[in-house]
Amino acid sequence: MKKILLIFFTIMLIVSCIPNQQKVWANSTDNLDIQASAAILIDASTGKILYEKNAEVSLPIASMTKIMTEYLVMEAIETEKITWDQEVQVSDYAYQVSQNTSLSNVPLENGGKYTVRELYEAMAIYSANGATIALSELIAGSETNFIQMMSEKAEQLGLQNYKFVNSTGLNNSDLYGKHPKGTNADDENTMSAKDTALLAYTMLKKYPEVLEISSVEKKVFQEGKEYPVNMENWNWMLPGLVYGYEGVDGLKTGTTDAAGACFTGTATRNGKRVISVIMNAKTYKARFDETRKLFDFGLNQFATQEIVAAGAEIEAQKSLGISKGKEDQVSLETKEALSTVVQTGQTVEFDQEVKLDQALLTEEGKLLAPIKKGQVVGTVTFIPKDEADYGYIDGKILTVDLITTNAVEKAGWFSLTMQAIGSFFGNLWDKIMGLFS
Repeated sequence: MKKILLIFFTIMLIVSCIPNQQKVWANSTDNLDIQASAAILIDASTGKILYEKNAEVSLPIASMTKIMTEYLVMEAIETEKITWDQEVQVSDYAYQVSQNTSLSNVPLENGGKYTVRELYEAMAIYSANGATIALSELIAGSETNFIQMMSEKAEQLGLQNYKFVNSTGLNNSDLYGKHPKGTNADDENTMSAKDTALLAYTMLKKYPEVLEISSVEKKVFQEGKEYPVNMENWNWMLPGLVYGYEGVDGLKTGTTDAAGACFTGTATRNGKRVISVIMNAKTYKARFDETRKLFDFGLNQFATQEIVAAGAEIEAQKSLGISKGKEDQVSLETKEALSTVVQTGQTVEFDQEVKLDQALLTEEGKLLAPIKKGQVVGTVTFIPKDEADYGYIDGKILTVDLITTNAVEKAGWFSLTMQAIGSFFGNLWDKIMGLFS
């Protein structure tokens, strides 16, 4: 008996020392302790939100504004409204802002001409504000018109919490009284971390080539010309710079008194890319330190989980009845596989919600023959059972089509007649039995 008790208590001691992995994983986002007013981390392939803190609170974004300006420049090039080699003549306004060396700038000549590519590189690498204004005036005619374009694009992309008052992210008080019409003299652009991440996510999906410029560590503006300027990327997490991190190739920093130190970053490793946003960190270094925490978390602690395979049977709707067919029913299966991103070691469970295409069904809820193989008859949506699931940055719902597994031909006249007779007597029998009951 003593030996049995000894073995029992030894086993209990060992079990009690094994960490509750589910609890550790569930609380790992809390353990990140992100020191910033707001933050978010997403998987760049799927848009799955991996972490968030105050992500829907609208805050000043400083030069992260330029992500939207970059988006509109890329769109204008795509639609051939402008070209990379097109020359831009600098206005007095853009020139005046560019001369303020206390701001991020490459000094421009008043009336000087620069290519779109030169100005874009100055904006994306060195956060040059005068260059940004020059591009906004090229695309929209004035910065006032450009901020209207910014707001329209934000609405089109599904952003929820934003306000644009200029193209640069500066406080309007830095614009020498020439801030866009309809805005206040001390206004500043604001967005939520979630909207900033959605903007970055959408731009990288549509214009991945922006990373070719945002990943440039150092470049000379107007190299070989009369007034060259050495530009070092403000993104100090690029591998060759002071806080270098493997795989970082973008995207945009921002700093003002109101915004604090901000950073929208992206990094890739082993085929996986993440996007993060840090808002209002205490120092320049802190925004990179907090981003590093998010990158480590996103790149090292997540894996893909298949939710359902292609051709899988759905428990909630395995088949559908057939009306006027050679067969009474047809089996259903998923059209394609569906996956999500989960923390390593976790398995997320889902509820299934089937929605059939009512336009294809008879009053009795059956499909009318003939039926083709692979015909889409509805969808099945997978809803995470974990209420703490953050969802997707673009509001995506995990849905897959339900299709028929085989074809069903329409029955001939004799079969249809026999079916009708059988149905008549079946209904009659039901009524008789109903009277007796």
